[in-house]
Amino acid sequence: MTDDAIYAGLTEIFRDFLADDTIVLTPETTADDVEGWDSSSHINILLAAEERFGVRMTSAEIEKLTSIGALVDLIRSKNPKL
Repeated sequence: MTDDAIYAGLTEIFRDFLADDTIVLTPETTADDVEGWDSSSHINILLAAEERFGVRMTSAEIEKLTSIGALVDLIRSKNPKL
């Protein structure tokens, strides 16, 4: 799976959970850039990402996430087969 495919999967998750088909994610995207991305939706989005990409993230890893690019890097590091 390419990084583009991971971004596409994350975009689908974000659009579903935030009910906004206009969301476009880039490596630099942060919670401040996406309306509705709050602490509650953050948990649900990460749980869906774990399921979709077959990974488990620790609380410490999640706390270090600063952008969508960092999330993609974490997903890839947790599942090198992607």
